[in-house]
Amino acid sequence: MTTEAQREGQFRVLLRMQINPGMEADFEKVWRGSTEAVTGHPACLGQWLSKSADEESTYYIVSDWVDEPGFREFETSDAHLAHRERLHPYRSQGSFNTMTVVAHVPGKADTDAR
Repeated sequence: MTTEAQREGQFRVLLRMQINPGMEADFEKVWRGSTEAVTGHPACLGQWLSKSADEESTYYIVSDWVDEPGFREFETSDAHLAHRERLHPYRSQGSFNTMTVVAHVPGKADTDAR
């Protein structure tokens, strides 16, 4: 289990992908079937796929990393390039943002579950 102090300083990547209309189910299937390419990297802490509630055919992929150098190592790996190629046919456009977690404050539901 990750403590709150351990979350601070993690490196986070946010990818926004607009998927070609009508290809959403196939995209989700391919994404689910290829997550090991990302989560199998020793610096990866986890990955999430979310579908926008506000924008048609738009997904957000979030991944957390131990640190930026670990992510950058993955980013230039053959595994990443192959993973990106598998997802590319579904994507019409997107954006990519990186950040460092500076604070995490758990909500009541999270603290009540502990």
